[in-house]
Amino acid sequence: MTTHKKITLLLFLSFFVLINGQDIFISNVQNRKAASLNGKWKYVLDPYSTGQIGFMPIYKNVIPKDKSDRVEYSFEKAQTLWIPGSWNFQKPELQYFEGSIWFQKVFNKIDPSKNKRYFVYVGAANYLSTVTLNGEILGKHEGGFTPFCFEVTRLLKEKDNSLIIGVNNSRESNSIPAKVTDWFNHGGITRDVLLIEEPETFISNYFLSLDKTSLNLESKRIEGKLQLSGTTFPPKARILIPELKVNYEITIENDGCSTFSIDVKNIELWSPENPKLYNVTLEAGNDTINDLIGFRTIETKEKQILLNGKPVFLKGISLHDENPVRKDRANSVDDAKLVLGWAKELGCNFVRLAHYPHQENIVRLADKLGIMLWEELPLYWGINWDDPEVLNKAKKQFTELINRDFNRASSIIWSIANETAPNDARNAFLTSIAEHIKSIDQTRLLTAACKKDQAVDGHPDDEYTINDPIMQHLDIISFNEYLGWYGGLPSECRKKTFRSKIDKPIIVSEFGGGALQGFYADSLTRWSEDYQEYLYRENIAMFDKIDGLAGMTPWILADFMSPLRQLPDVQDGWNRKGLISERGIKKKAFFVLQKYYMTK
Repeated sequence: MTTHKKITLLLFLSFFVLINGQDIFISNVQNRKAASLNGKWKYVLDPYSTGQIGFMPIYKNVIPKDKSDRVEYSFEKAQTLWIPGSWNFQKPELQYFEGSIWFQKVFNKIDPSKNKRYFVYVGAANYLSTVTLNGEILGKHEGGFTPFCFEVTRLLKEKDNSLIIGVNNSRESNSIPAKVTDWFNHGGITRDVLLIEEPETFISNYFLSLDKTSLNLESKRIEGKLQLSGTTFPPKARILIPELKVNYEITIENDGCSTFSIDVKNIELWSPENPKLYNVTLEAGNDTINDLIGFRTIETKEKQILLNGKPVFLKGISLHDENPVRKDRANSVDDAKLVLGWAKELGCNFVRLAHYPHQENIVRLADKLGIMLWEELPLYWGINWDDPEVLNKAKKQFTELINRDFNRASSIIWSIANETAPNDARNAFLTSIAEHIKSIDQTRLLTAACKKDQAVDGHPDDEYTINDPIMQHLDIISFNEYLGWYGGLPSECRKKTFRSKIDKPIIVSEFGGGALQGFYADSLTRWSEDYQEYLYRENIAMFDKIDGLAGMTPWILADFMSPLRQLPDVQDGWNRKGLISERGIKKKAFFVLQKYYMTK
């Protein structure tokens, strides 16, 4: 291992340990021995977020000792909510509830044998979680969309373990996102909860990627990193990729880390046309882990995006992590199949996962379907750029996301902000985020959905420029533009032009307008499908002229819930910019975009 690789890996791992407050990150939970803790959980409401009822800690699960004992809450007699799922639409009284709810699940150990380690894994819980087992606090996690886990080996009993998790979804000015968002603040444990069983020493995480410097060589090179967890480590580990005839021995360092490089021949590269995935097996001591991994390179050259060294146009759409039909956070393979199926029908090879990390199922399914992905954090309206703690939270959440999705070939872009106004504090914050991401993942491209300037070269009515200071740190220039919806009419679009002061590829990351599905009028009647259809025609014609246009992700695939959208009989709590209604019915603009993508 080179000195540079050692330093990079150790900085990465030590950073994650220090800021996360946990001793480990476990990746690829789908392919590990685990028991699902999903299902009905008992719950106790904590409206003032004190963690107490009747001066008693809720997580202690206090039970009356006799008929005279005063206890003012009871999990045993409590109502239930389904986990995973947001609490907001399971009970009418919880629809707009913001505060704390404590959930309890009673379970038994997976395997009563010794010499095992056990971890409670939560795919995501919004927003601040306190995890306890059998009356003892394991730790806390902040962030509503990234996974976390805590070791429970010491506290685990053979039977009747009481797992109690308190979740607070209150919006705060020093959170990510901040207080105002244009999506629904789903509260609760919104993704899978698992009890993972592992050997005393096991493979906790690994990173495999294709070295882009070997792209044009006959023999390609797979770069890798491996992390073991335990008190003692085997001297060797092994990686097997049978289809590529790889059976490679890895030397384990004293800290359980290792980096390696493997030359391979006749490798098929992952792409939308050929989403090739290889069966990969990693072995260390008594542990074996399997995964399906695709290998590709993504880079830019002047104003082009290159996938595996060849120019690619990103025919995209934006997406929220909801199943609109059942009004809930997406949390299953079926949810992922629904929305990615719509995207494929639209003609997309690319999806922007807005505005926060989506469920892991959608990323893994995108690997199989050949759909490239843009991923981001909710560094969005109202972020407190001056607060160093907020910066640390952003780095922590990006680290968790990168750990989760590093091995997914479909994930090609990290975005570091959306619609944030430039100023010194914001610029310094995002520069630090860009540097952090590049220090731990150089296999993907960086972008941000920037704002534009209007008055340039004396032609304020005709030419827009993208001139955000953060652009110098990005690989791709992206911007949102709603001409014809937020200002002006669609008829004004064709006379407008756009240019960037930096020669880099450009993605139009948002455009569009609202339409109530089934409302037909004419092309000048707001909220009609006809207006949205006309707007899409004129917007596409305007953007198609951009020099360096490398893709677009119009806003948005499907209508989504938002408390900001209250116009009676039109919005009714839904953002209507979707090309598909919350009932799954396509609007007329869907077919305008579909026809455009057929020509690209």
